Amino acid sequence: MVKKTSKNKMWGGRFSSEPSKLLQNVNSSIDFDYKLFDDDVEASIAHAQMLANCKIISKKDSVSIIAGLKRIRIQFNKGKFSLDKELEDIHMNIESKLHKDIGEPAKRLHTGRSRNDQVATDLRLYVRKKNSEIIGQISSLQMTLAEKAEENYKTLMPGFTHMQTAQPITMGHHLLAYVEMLSRDKGRIIDCTKRLNENPLGSGAISGTSFPINRKMTTKALGFNNPMRNSLDAVSSRDFVLETMSSIAICSVHLSRFAEEIVLWLSDGFNFIELPDDLTTGSSIMPQKKNPDLAELVRGKSGRLIGSLITMLVVIKGLPLAYSKDLQEDKEPTFDALDNIIMCLQAMTAMVQSMKPNIKNMSEAASNQFSTATDLADWLVQELDMPFRSAHKVTGEIVKHCITENMTLDKIDIDNLKKFDKRINEDIYNVLSAEKSVNRKKSEGGTSPRNVKKAANDWIKRLKNE
Repeated sequence: MVKKTSKNKMWGGRFSSEPSKLLQNVNSSIDFDYKLFDDDVEASIAHAQMLANCKIISKKDSVSIIAGLKRIRIQFNKGKFSLDKELEDIHMNIESKLHKDIGEPAKRLHTGRSRNDQVATDLRLYVRKKNSEIIGQISSLQMTLAEKAEENYKTLMPGFTHMQTAQPITMGHHLLAYVEMLSRDKGRIIDCTKRLNENPLGSGAISGTSFPINRKMTTKALGFNNPMRNSLDAVSSRDFVLETMSSIAICSVHLSRFAEEIVLWLSDGFNFIELPDDLTTGSSIMPQKKNPDLAELVRGKSGRLIGSLITMLVVIKGLPLAYSKDLQEDKEPTFDALDNIIMCLQAMTAMVQSMKPNIKNMSEAASNQFSTATDLADWLVQELDMPFRSAHKVTGEIVKHCITENMTLDKIDIDNLKKFDKRINEDIYNVLSAEKSVNRKKSEGGTSPRNVKKAANDWIKRLKNE
């Protein structure tokens, strides 16, 4: 619950009047930055311990501050912490509550720090924590995809280019493509988390502090790799947010592509898979409908996540060093992006886990539209030593003949085939079925069931080891 007070006591000494209601409404960030509560308490505890260790405040005051912060954290987690909008943000709310609870020692907590380095520290802690959760969710989706791929390592389906049937592949091969994409997504999150894991605390407002602080101590306490080396950069940089949100946006695009395929596969025109009732919705007017809303929402949220990245880029692009209040606008798009990518990953995991392939429909579709024409051309090259461009032309002529005669490639008789090249023999029929086509794709990274089964098992083993 957010309450109002009559006066801001945290920075009011310079001012002769209270902030206007308009300024309070625009300036306040408590409605969203309350999410930083745990991170602010954690950083404040580390700061208080360091201050006492460096004899900047007394051990007694430090103990009182730390105990008070821990009690406040318990109250907040129980929903018993009242947020005051006129105190602007979660940082001031915590400090004000601490003063009410323990008195004068609370006034010493902010020694040697500014809200600028305090906010920068809290946000890095928060993004680091959320990135770890995203990494876990990506791994979970990868495992689900790999297991589903292993189950369907020889399930035939059509592969598409230009959304037209191209060549037969296996469902397992298709699913493993997303495992690979997600691996790169995860790598980007891991990489940017390594770069963000530096400690801004102790940089002050812009120039550091004259107090004899020990930044290595807070760095170790908070699990950072090292203190940030430039105080101006420490308080004003948000590239760690930009990099995280860029990685999230790319991941969301991959999820959107797969969500689009799920929508297509569920449609009457494809009928490749089924999803359970609890992951689909109905219509308010059409009783027969079973809609893939979950997949559609994942597809739609990619636009929202891309928008969050654009918002942040525009906020940052014109800011001089060091801190400007514009940087308060980093919180909402960041929090929104982090929460929504986690939700999208969970949604995709649930759909993959529960989807059931319609094997008959997929197999029939894999054989349609002359999908083995490339295999025919390859056979002409391999068996008749025909140059590929010549084989391509001959195969195109055979396909044209089949279209005219309304027949499939495997139904054309050998006498007609010999009209295109007299060297063609009965062995050509060994490559014209979808099943034989995929079995022949044994090149590294190819769709042969043997390749797919091995790749799926390798990923399952690798993800378990992670």
